[in-house]
Amino acid sequence: MPSADSPTEEEVVVVDEARDALLEAITAELGDAVVASHILPGKDLWVRVANDAWSDTADYLRNRQRFRFFSWLSAIDWMQSPFGRSLDAAVDIADAPTEDAAESEYTGTGADGYTGGETRFQVISRVHSLTTQIGLNLKVDVGDDLSIGTWTKTYPGADWHEREVHEMFGIHFEDHGDMRNLYLPTDFEGFPLRKDFPLMARLVKPWPGIVDVEPMPEVEEPEAGEESSSASPSGATTSNPEDAS
Repeated sequence: MPSADSPTEEEVVVVDEARDALLEAITAELGDAVVASHILPGKDLWVRVANDAWSDTADYLRNRQRFRFFSWLSAIDWMQSPFGRSLDAAVDIADAPTEDAAESEYTGTGADGYTGGETRFQVISRVHSLTTQIGLNLKVDVGDDLSIGTWTKTYPGADWHEREVHEMFGIHFEDHGDMRNLYLPTDFEGFPLRKDFPLMARLVKPWPGIVDVEPMPEVEEPEAGEESSSASPSGATTSNPEDAS
Protein backbone atom coordinates (compact mmCIF):
# COMPACT_ATOMS: atom_id res chain seq x y z
CA MET A 1 0.00 0.00 0.00
CA PRO A 2 1.56 3.38 -0.99
CA SER A 3 2.43 5.77 1.79
CA ALA A 4 0.81 9.16 2.21
CA ASP A 5 3.87 10.81 0.65
CA SER A 6 3.88 8.65 -2.50
CA PRO A 7 2.81 10.49 -5.69
CA THR A 8 -0.54 9.47 -7.12
CA GLU A 9 -1.06 8.66 -10.79
CA GLU A 10 -2.51 12.15 -11.38
CA GLU A 11 0.64 13.78 -10.01
CA VAL A 12 3.07 12.09 -12.40
CA VAL A 13 4.90 14.78 -14.39
CA VAL A 14 5.74 14.04 -18.01
CA VAL A 15 9.16 15.40 -18.95
CA ASP A 16 10.05 16.49 -22.47
CA GLU A 17 13.83 16.76 -22.33
CA ALA A 18 14.31 18.06 -25.88
CA ARG A 19 11.80 20.89 -25.57
CA ASP A 20 12.91 21.67 -22.01
CA ALA A 21 16.48 22.07 -23.26
CA LEU A 22 15.36 24.23 -26.19
CA LEU A 23 13.31 26.50 -23.95
CA GLU A 24 16.22 26.81 -21.54
CA ALA A 25 18.52 27.85 -24.40
CA ILE A 26 16.02 30.39 -25.75
CA THR A 27 15.53 31.88 -22.30
CA ALA A 28 19.28 32.07 -21.69
CA GLU A 29 19.77 33.92 -25.00
CA LEU A 30 16.78 36.27 -24.92
CA GLY A 31 16.51 36.77 -21.18
CA ASP A 32 13.61 38.98 -20.12
CA ALA A 33 12.41 39.14 -23.73
CA VAL A 34 10.81 35.73 -23.11
CA VAL A 35 7.50 36.85 -21.65
CA ALA A 36 5.88 33.43 -21.25
CA SER A 37 6.21 29.82 -22.42
CA HIS A 38 4.19 26.62 -22.46
CA ILE A 39 5.24 23.04 -23.21
CA LEU A 40 2.89 20.28 -24.30
CA PRO A 41 5.16 17.31 -23.48
CA GLY A 42 5.88 15.22 -26.55
CA LYS A 43 3.80 17.51 -28.75
CA ASP A 44 4.60 21.20 -28.94
CA LEU A 45 6.23 24.32 -27.49
CA TRP A 46 4.86 27.87 -27.32
CA VAL A 47 6.96 30.96 -26.55
CA ARG A 48 5.73 34.56 -26.30
CA VAL A 49 8.41 37.21 -26.68
CA ALA A 50 8.55 40.97 -26.23
CA ASN A 51 7.63 43.14 -29.20
CA ASP A 52 11.07 44.73 -29.55
CA ALA A 53 12.73 41.28 -29.60
CA TRP A 54 10.59 39.80 -32.39
CA SER A 55 13.13 40.17 -35.21
CA ASP A 56 16.07 39.15 -33.01
CA THR A 57 14.16 36.01 -32.02
CA ALA A 58 13.85 34.96 -35.66
CA ASP A 59 17.58 35.53 -36.23
CA TYR A 60 18.52 33.49 -33.17
CA LEU A 61 16.26 30.59 -34.00
CA ARG A 62 17.35 30.28 -37.62
CA ASN A 63 21.06 30.91 -37.30
CA ARG A 64 21.82 29.59 -33.82
CA GLN A 65 19.20 26.91 -33.23
CA ARG A 66 18.91 25.81 -36.89
CA PHE A 67 15.18 26.37 -37.21
CA ARG A 68 15.60 26.73 -40.96
CA PHE A 69 12.04 25.87 -42.03
CA PHE A 70 9.58 28.76 -41.92
CA SER A 71 6.02 27.41 -41.85
CA TRP A 72 3.65 30.36 -41.60
CA LEU A 73 2.92 33.72 -39.97
CA SER A 74 -0.44 35.29 -39.20
CA ALA A 75 -2.28 37.46 -36.68
CA ILE A 76 -5.14 37.16 -34.20
CA ASP A 77 -7.72 39.79 -33.25
CA TRP A 78 -8.94 38.94 -29.75
CA MET A 79 -11.57 41.67 -29.65
CA GLN A 80 -15.12 40.67 -28.80
CA SER A 81 -17.15 41.01 -32.00
CA PRO A 82 -19.61 43.94 -31.79
CA PHE A 83 -21.94 41.88 -33.98
CA GLY A 84 -22.22 39.04 -31.46
CA ARG A 85 -22.28 35.56 -32.97
CA SER A 86 -24.45 36.61 -35.92
CA LEU A 87 -21.50 36.40 -38.34
CA ASP A 88 -20.41 32.93 -37.19
CA ALA A 89 -21.30 29.73 -38.99
CA ALA A 90 -24.10 27.73 -37.41
CA VAL A 91 -21.73 24.81 -36.79
CA ASP A 92 -19.50 27.08 -34.69
CA ILE A 93 -22.18 28.29 -32.30
CA ALA A 94 -24.18 25.08 -31.80
CA ASP A 95 -22.46 24.26 -28.50
CA ALA A 96 -21.25 27.77 -27.64
CA PRO A 97 -21.95 29.22 -24.16
CA THR A 98 -24.63 31.85 -23.75
CA GLU A 99 -23.73 35.40 -24.75
CA ASP A 100 -23.79 36.63 -21.13
CA ALA A 101 -21.42 33.86 -20.01
CA ALA A 102 -19.05 34.48 -22.90
CA GLU A 103 -18.88 38.23 -22.22
CA SER A 104 -18.24 37.73 -18.51
CA GLU A 105 -15.22 35.49 -19.15
CA TYR A 106 -13.76 37.16 -22.23
CA THR A 107 -11.04 39.79 -21.80
CA GLY A 108 -10.64 41.02 -25.37
CA THR A 109 -6.96 40.04 -25.30
CA GLY A 110 -5.01 36.82 -25.79
CA ALA A 111 -4.93 36.19 -22.05
CA ASP A 112 -6.73 32.85 -22.31
CA GLY A 113 -4.53 31.33 -25.04
CA TYR A 114 -1.28 29.42 -24.56
CA THR A 115 1.35 31.82 -23.09
CA GLY A 116 -1.33 34.49 -22.64
CA GLY A 117 -1.40 37.98 -24.07
CA GLU A 118 -2.02 41.57 -23.03
CA THR A 119 -3.16 43.22 -26.25
CA ARG A 120 -6.02 42.98 -28.71
CA PHE A 121 -3.75 41.99 -31.60
CA GLN A 122 -1.08 39.30 -31.57
CA VAL A 123 1.21 38.03 -34.31
CA ILE A 124 1.89 34.31 -34.29
CA SER A 125 4.31 32.23 -36.36
CA ARG A 126 5.61 28.67 -36.56
CA VAL A 127 9.07 27.43 -37.50
CA HIS A 128 10.63 23.95 -37.58
CA SER A 129 14.03 22.43 -37.03
CA LEU A 130 14.65 19.71 -39.60
CA THR A 131 17.58 18.57 -37.46
CA THR A 132 15.69 17.91 -34.23
CA GLN A 133 12.24 17.48 -35.82
CA ILE A 134 10.78 20.00 -33.37
CA GLY A 135 8.22 22.67 -34.22
CA LEU A 136 8.00 25.94 -32.32
CA ASN A 137 5.14 28.44 -32.03
CA LEU A 138 6.15 32.08 -31.50
CA LYS A 139 3.73 34.75 -30.31
CA VAL A 140 4.10 38.47 -29.72
CA ASP A 141 1.78 41.23 -28.52
CA VAL A 142 1.17 44.12 -30.93
CA GLY A 143 0.75 47.48 -29.21
CA ASP A 144 -1.45 50.46 -30.05
CA ASP A 145 0.96 51.62 -32.77
CA LEU A 146 0.21 48.35 -34.64
CA SER A 147 3.85 48.01 -35.59
CA ILE A 148 6.33 45.15 -35.32
CA GLY A 149 9.66 44.14 -36.81
CA THR A 150 9.83 42.13 -40.01
CA TRP A 151 11.04 38.55 -40.33
CA THR A 152 11.82 38.86 -44.03
CA LYS A 153 15.51 39.61 -43.39
CA THR A 154 15.85 36.18 -41.74
CA TYR A 155 13.03 34.17 -43.34
CA PRO A 156 12.37 35.47 -46.89
CA GLY A 157 9.31 33.22 -47.01
CA ALA A 158 7.60 35.50 -44.50
CA ASP A 159 7.21 38.16 -47.21
CA TRP A 160 3.70 37.34 -48.44
CA HIS A 161 2.54 36.30 -44.97
CA GLU A 162 3.41 39.73 -43.55
CA ARG A 163 1.80 41.48 -46.51
CA GLU A 164 -1.40 39.53 -45.90
CA VAL A 165 -1.39 40.41 -42.19
CA HIS A 166 -0.87 44.07 -43.06
CA GLU A 167 -3.70 43.98 -45.58
CA MET A 168 -6.20 42.07 -43.42
CA PHE A 169 -5.39 43.38 -39.93
CA GLY A 170 -3.61 46.72 -40.50
CA ILE A 171 -0.41 45.63 -38.72
CA HIS A 172 2.74 47.25 -40.14
CA PHE A 173 6.02 45.34 -40.38
CA GLU A 174 8.97 47.70 -40.02
CA ASP A 175 11.66 47.53 -42.73
CA HIS A 176 9.59 45.15 -44.84
CA GLY A 177 9.79 47.54 -47.76
CA ASP A 178 6.87 46.22 -49.84
CA MET A 179 3.57 46.37 -47.98
CA ARG A 180 1.44 46.22 -51.15
CA ASN A 181 -1.94 44.52 -51.01
CA LEU A 182 -2.15 40.94 -52.21
CA TYR A 183 -5.92 40.62 -52.67
CA LEU A 184 -7.73 43.93 -52.28
CA PRO A 185 -7.67 47.11 -54.39
CA THR A 186 -5.10 49.67 -53.28
CA ASP A 187 -7.80 52.16 -52.25
CA PHE A 188 -9.82 49.58 -50.25
CA GLU A 189 -10.86 50.97 -46.85
CA GLY A 190 -10.82 48.81 -43.73
CA PHE A 191 -9.28 45.52 -42.67
CA PRO A 192 -11.55 42.51 -43.34
CA LEU A 193 -10.18 40.15 -40.66
CA ARG A 194 -10.65 42.56 -37.78
CA LYS A 195 -13.55 41.62 -35.53
CA ASP A 196 -15.16 45.05 -35.95
CA PHE A 197 -15.22 44.85 -39.76
CA PRO A 198 -18.83 44.16 -40.86
CA LEU A 199 -19.26 41.33 -43.34
CA MET A 200 -22.30 42.73 -45.09
CA ALA A 201 -23.13 39.53 -46.98
CA ARG A 202 -23.61 37.74 -43.67
CA LEU A 203 -25.68 40.59 -42.24
CA VAL A 204 -28.04 40.46 -45.22
CA LYS A 205 -28.32 36.67 -45.24
CA PRO A 206 -27.56 34.50 -42.18
CA TRP A 207 -24.48 32.34 -42.65
CA PRO A 208 -25.79 28.74 -42.86
CA GLY A 209 -22.62 26.83 -42.18
CA ILE A 210 -19.52 25.60 -43.94
CA VAL A 211 -21.37 25.15 -47.26
CA ASP A 212 -24.95 25.39 -48.50
CA VAL A 213 -26.18 21.81 -48.65
CA GLU A 214 -29.64 20.93 -49.93
CA PRO A 215 -31.27 17.83 -48.46
CA MET A 216 -31.42 14.78 -50.71
CA PRO A 217 -34.89 14.00 -52.08
CA GLU A 218 -36.73 11.27 -50.25
CA VAL A 219 -36.98 7.93 -52.02
CA GLU A 220 -40.25 6.08 -51.59
CA GLU A 221 -39.77 2.44 -50.68
CA PRO A 222 -41.97 0.00 -52.70
CA GLU A 223 -44.78 -1.52 -50.70
CA ALA A 224 -44.84 -5.24 -50.01
CA GLY A 225 -45.84 -7.22 -53.08
CA GLU A 226 -44.92 -4.48 -55.57
CA GLU A 227 -42.31 -5.21 -58.19
CA SER A 228 -38.98 -3.38 -58.03
CA SER A 229 -38.55 -0.50 -60.48
CA SER A 230 -35.51 -2.30 -61.87
CA ALA A 231 -37.62 -5.20 -63.20
CA SER A 232 -38.91 -5.36 -66.76
CA PRO A 233 -42.64 -5.93 -67.51
CA SER A 234 -41.90 -9.57 -68.11
CA GLY A 235 -40.45 -9.90 -64.66
CA ALA A 236 -36.81 -10.31 -65.76
CA THR A 237 -34.33 -7.81 -64.40
CA THR A 238 -32.45 -5.66 -66.88
CA SER A 239 -29.34 -5.03 -64.82
CA ASN A 240 -27.29 -7.42 -67.01
CA PRO A 241 -28.12 -7.28 -70.76
CA GLU A 242 -26.31 -10.56 -71.40
CA ASP A 243 -28.55 -12.37 -68.91
CA ALA A 244 -31.61 -10.82 -70.51
CA SER A 245 -30.60 -12.16 -73.91
